Amino acid sequence: MTRVEDPEATDLLQQLIRNACVNDGTPASGQELRSVDLLQQYLGTAGLDVQRFEPQPGRASLLARIEGSDPTAPTLMLMGHTDVVPVNPDGWSRDPFSGEVVDGMVWGRGAVDMLNLTATQAVAFRRLADSGFTPRGTLLYLAVADEEALGTWGARWLVDHEWDAVATDYVLTESGGFQMPTPTGPRLPVMVAEKGTFWSKLHVHGTPGHGSQPFRTDNALVTAAEVVRRIAEYAPAAQMGEVWRRFVEGMGYPAEVSEAFLDPAAIRDFCATLPVGLGRLSHACTHTTFSPNVIHGGTKTNVIPDHVELEVDIRTLPGQTGDEIRAMLREALGDLADAVEVESNDDPSTASPIDTPLWDALQTVTGRMVADSALVPFLMVGGTDNRFFRRAGSVGYGFGLFSQRLKFEDYATMFHGNDERVDVESLALSTQLWQAVAEELLG
Repeated sequence: MTRVEDPEATDLLQQLIRNACVNDGTPASGQELRSVDLLQQYLGTAGLDVQRFEPQPGRASLLARIEGSDPTAPTLMLMGHTDVVPVNPDGWSRDPFSGEVVDGMVWGRGAVDMLNLTATQAVAFRRLADSGFTPRGTLLYLAVADEEALGTWGARWLVDHEWDAVATDYVLTESGGFQMPTPTGPRLPVMVAEKGTFWSKLHVHGTPGHGSQPFRTDNALVTAAEVVRRIAEYAPAAQMGEVWRRFVEGMGYPAEVSEAFLDPAAIRDFCATLPVGLGRLSHACTHTTFSPNVIHGGTKTNVIPDHVELEVDIRTLPGQTGDEIRAMLREALGDLADAVEVESNDDPSTASPIDTPLWDALQTVTGRMVADSALVPFLMVGGTDNRFFRRAGSVGYGFGLFSQRLKFEDYATMFHGNDERVDVESLALSTQLWQAVAEELLG
């Protein structure tokens, strides 16, 4: 593989990072308008047809298109989000919004999730336009708001309210495309499915009293602490879904490794023996996960709290229903189940088929770009905006193309973590990928 850099893609990523479109989940956060202004200015010089959508002040998305010559030919969308999650600078080695390049690495919040792809898609799109690309099928570029908070003001709103503008047969967005070494060559995972979300608020009630007299009181915070402990220790049974099985088979692991990966009784303990990034991901691909992440409660140091609210991130496997997850929650809580009120947002898992022209195009292009490589299907354990398009009838994959310098272990642990960074070679490879796939699929 040729090792290259792409200064234009690197520069655009730096600017997107510096815009600091931090989405904390509130309607007024994000302010993706800043990056829409930047991208419109960048793409506008190519004379492209560009539309803007702003359903909430500051929460803007941008759509650009290169119209195809054949209305019956397929449409491909390159979709990236412009918002990023909050960050605690104390855990970082460098300023998380500097976008500085150090030893060939671009540092900053969003470097891998997913401003790297949002930037490289824009560069590839503009280069295709500048080259006079006249495809049979239409090519779309969508830079979308609010992906990090359920897509309310971004992809979800666009699919619900502007489908005529964003309708597409195929979508490419995050993540995937990192190189997983095997004895016969790299395997490149394609996110053909993703887990669902069942984010839940748990309300724990107690009786108020004076903090100086805690004996035999009904302290909601103490009860909530036990609720958190039980949820954190809950270990539902593993489930080996079709995508996971096809991934393990495609990796060509030694027989004993494949057997451990596919044994519901063994995989949890096996994950504990793996490097932390691979272990976490493998566990999440095969289990419904429960992560208690936010707690609100209490009013004053000397007042025993009578209400505590917990927020639990629950991720569901393909095929699971809300009733199944509610039953799991009751199992986890045990004799406290009736003492906890639960509010949940049920957003089920989605998937796309593998036998598609888009898969074939990705395989052809990556086969040229990465020697001895092959694609393998994979399950995205987080959520992406692909789910909205899949439900509307599109085929959606998560992909990109990363160099061997970006180790899988680093890639897996940087999402929403400290010291997020991406190498400039990966930016160049992804830019080349988008351009080549558009040419291969749309002709």
